[in-house]
Amino acid sequence: MNHQIVTLKPGLYFVATPIGSARDITLRALDILASADVIAAEDTRAMRRLLEIHGVPLGDRPLLSYHDHSGAPARDKLIRFLEAGKSVAYASEAGTPLIADPGYHLSKDASDAGFLVTSAPGPSAVVTALCLAGLPTDSFHFSGFLPNSKSGRRKGFEALKETQATLVFYESPRRLVEMLKDAVLVFGNDRQAAVCRELTKKFEEVQRGSLESLIEEFSDRTIKGEIVVLIDRGEPTAASAEDLETALKTAMETLSIRDAAEVVSKAHGVNKRKVYNLALKLKG
Repeated sequence: MNHQIVTLKPGLYFVATPIGSARDITLRALDILASADVIAAEDTRAMRRLLEIHGVPLGDRPLLSYHDHSGAPARDKLIRFLEAGKSVAYASEAGTPLIADPGYHLSKDASDAGFLVTSAPGPSAVVTALCLAGLPTDSFHFSGFLPNSKSGRRKGFEALKETQATLVFYESPRRLVEMLKDAVLVFGNDRQAAVCRELTKKFEEVQRGSLESLIEEFSDRTIKGEIVVLIDRGEPTAASAEDLETALKTAMETLSIRDAAEVVSKAHGVNKRKVYNLALKLKG
């Protein structure tokens, strides 16, 4: 397969790579991998395999390892390539670099030094899972991996208990059931959730239901593969009369009574007519 060789400006190019199906890579990502002066990867073996699958010759170009444990020396080496006017492509083992994957410190150091930092977007397990989970996608909070310990997981859940967004986590298959049990203790049996496994791969699976039903589903199974867990937001806490009055007074400083009532009713999930009548009372 022939890939377009493009002239890349000197800089750092983050390249998203498939999370499962090798065909999910973008044409632009392949062009960058075919054209970059230097390729860096979280897993060089996985990168070599990806290049082979898509017929991208590495030639005599450097292929360097860079991951969470590489540290400053490895970053400094990549920065020196940028200083020499080279284009550097970086890819994590799968998915989008920096999203629960290495790359943040490299990105920061390169941008702080004034070099071009850009991205060839593509696969992400977070976005893929949100599309499949059947939970609201208007607002979501990605927390990556929770702590391994039971107490750490519970504290993590407690900190997110009032978050009005779909919660998204990565989890090890070995800890999935224990994680779901801890989630029940914080969110309750009936909170809706989804477990997405092996996304875009041959054995892709999405299980939806209450946290309690998901525990039942996975308790007696041998679980393998990459896991994304999504948990629905809870009902917003009812606003007190004092909270509504404070919000209305602030809103009416810049908005009409009608507009202020609409904004506050939506923000607090309270009947608009009730809020409007309160606004009229406050206006006097």
